[in-house]
Amino acid sequence: MPEVSGAYSLDISTTAISQPLRLSMQQSLRPNALEDTAGFGRWWFDPETSQIVLSAAAARYLNVGERHYHRVDDCFIHLVADDMLRLMRKMNSRPAHLFHCEFRVISTTEGLRWLRLNSLPEEASAPNILSGIVVDITAIKLTAMRERLGFELTAFLVGSHTLSDAVTNVIQLICKNLGWEWGAYWALEHSPQGVPQLACKHHWHHPEHDMTAFSATSAALRMVHGEGLVGRVWQSGKPSWVEDMASDSRFLRRTSARACQLWSGYVFPVTYLSEDGQQHTPGVLEFYSSLSRQPEAQLPNLSATIGALIAQTAQRLEHQAQILHMAQVDELTGLANRSHFHAQLAKACAQTTKASASFGLMFIDLDRFKAINDAFGHDAGNVVLCEFARRLQALVPDGASAGRLGGDEFALLLPGCAVQALATLAEEILQTARTPFIYEGVELAISASIGISTWPENGKTVPELLRSADSAMYRIKQQGKNGCDFFSNTSPCVLAQQQSSLAQRLAIETELHHALQGNELFLVYQPIIDITTGKLHAVEALIRWKRPDGKWIPPDVFIPIAEQSHLIVQIGKWVIAQACRDLAQLRKIHFKDLKIHVNMAASEFTSSALPEELLRLVTALGIEPQSVSLELTEGMLMKHPDQVIPVMHTLRRLGFEISLDDFGMGHSSLSLLKNLPISSLKIDRSFVTGLGQQSHDSAIVKTIVDLGLHLNLKTIAEGIETESQLEILKQSGCTLVQGFLLSKPLSLADLLTHNPTGRWDVISNF
Repeated sequence: MPEVSGAYSLDISTTAISQPLRLSMQQSLRPNALEDTAGFGRWWFDPETSQIVLSAAAARYLNVGERHYHRVDDCFIHLVADDMLRLMRKMNSRPAHLFHCEFRVISTTEGLRWLRLNSLPEEASAPNILSGIVVDITAIKLTAMRERLGFELTAFLVGSHTLSDAVTNVIQLICKNLGWEWGAYWALEHSPQGVPQLACKHHWHHPEHDMTAFSATSAALRMVHGEGLVGRVWQSGKPSWVEDMASDSRFLRRTSARACQLWSGYVFPVTYLSEDGQQHTPGVLEFYSSLSRQPEAQLPNLSATIGALIAQTAQRLEHQAQILHMAQVDELTGLANRSHFHAQLAKACAQTTKASASFGLMFIDLDRFKAINDAFGHDAGNVVLCEFARRLQALVPDGASAGRLGGDEFALLLPGCAVQALATLAEEILQTARTPFIYEGVELAISASIGISTWPENGKTVPELLRSADSAMYRIKQQGKNGCDFFSNTSPCVLAQQQSSLAQRLAIETELHHALQGNELFLVYQPIIDITTGKLHAVEALIRWKRPDGKWIPPDVFIPIAEQSHLIVQIGKWVIAQACRDLAQLRKIHFKDLKIHVNMAASEFTSSALPEELLRLVTALGIEPQSVSLELTEGMLMKHPDQVIPVMHTLRRLGFEISLDDFGMGHSSLSLLKNLPISSLKIDRSFVTGLGQQSHDSAIVKTIVDLGLHLNLKTIAEGIETESQLEILKQSGCTLVQGFLLSKPLSLADLLTHNPTGRWDVISNF
């Protein structure tokens, strides 16, 4: 409780105090142990005369020395002006009901404190006298402020897609909540000479204050370790006050601070501890006010939390960028990898459809590349690939994208290019390919064959455009290589191929109708094993088709045809129903906790009727929704997010699990992922295949496993074919695995006769 000077003794007989307040004055003079113990003070107010009497405790809370005041507002001289007006309205309104009012007082020693004034029921012995208590609620207010600000800061930082968005939101939030006029974040950068320095990257101020001069001066400055107040805080890692910005020699922006009437400020570092225990300071935050803020500012109590949250956000965004880079970029050449280039091409198809524009696709294959690999080895081949990628990137016009599709195949996506521009660029690429490549002093000569297709003339989808460009490139190969050609829809050869392909597709579509009715389709089950226990965790249902003549039709042949003809909806309903019937049978035998994974098509997941249909199905079979995991791919999700995500939420509320398949192929953003109602991630087999061979694949797998762990999601790796892949996954913390190394897909009969203990023998070897 603050101490105030002044005597509290008072001679009531000589004091000009109103008669109704005299009894209250006598009460106020009596020592009151209850007030001191419980932490409150008493007050009595006569509305007729506007006189007020305070107990000793109340006077101390209000930081005044007198006990009796002829004017009520005289005892509130230390209140914040805005709060004073509100309190006076409460005191003078004589409401019929009890009231309370919270207000702030400022002391030179205690700073800003929060008080609450409550009125009490009228006493019979003192009619027409208002009375009540006043209590100090500073601790409660500060705790609530820290919690609210911490919550809002966390929401801002978690929801931000870039560090710029995050920091700007934080600065604005602090200024508005804690009463600062100007705030900024100084971030680490390097000078042209490579010297680390700080630059004012983000700042914000209240629109009603003209801070143009101060903002411009700040943006133009660069500070090294120990330079100015910001540089000293950066160097020491400790916060600092500036109490008079216009005269403090440490402060380098004194002139512009004076011009903008800024007076005091608080500067503190953004710090974090790395895994090796080292403290890092990637930046500095500063906040300034036109008032002397040190005695009443709450920012120092929050600065450590704010700095840590921003540092964590910077780390998170950097981590996400690394994951995205590894998933989208070809490790050898630095160009877009196959999956990311296909995604860019699909995006171009969708956007160009809306814009009624056009774009070109260039498919490039290097001639005689295999001969170089055979003669000089893969190191020489890698030198050629990397150098050609560098040359290709140098030729790519603004707005275009270059990718390596695999091996010696490259592609360019060229928005808005006219035919003549495409032909000119193709000739430049042919010339750069013919320029010799140097490996260990030896000149290596190659050339290139280029096929070009355009949207929409040669196709409106990714597969159609790629087939057209590949077909044009193949014609160049047949004609002697080292050239380019445009796809021609009128080529007799092309028309014959298209007619043959269409006839085959229609024939398979017709047979698929009969297969669905004639029980030619059946399911097999790929075991998903928990490598920590060696037990069967779940099975993935896989559809198979065997014709009456004994010929097998691969799923990658008939599934795309089913999707194009909308047969996929009927097939999908049959698969989920059959899988659930088989699961019920398996659980009755000895797989009591077994789960089943079922792949879903996009058209199924966009149906709002799906959740209720599945619930009726599992209820009729006596199995829990939690035992059914529905798998959908990232690509499907991103194609129809507005339709798919609401269905996902409904399914999860009903208890069904949802697994995101082919994770890591670069379709979905991490900001979307954190809000998806999913239960597990499936690492795409393309990453598993490279384990033990490609260091980036191991890093990506470890990152995905860690991401799943932090998001409380199970992580499943598929496509395991070697013992080294299994061992690396185990070391990465992935516990759920499937693949031919563990077991080929099994029929229901094979599963029913499996060892009832649930052990998977192959796991015991690891």
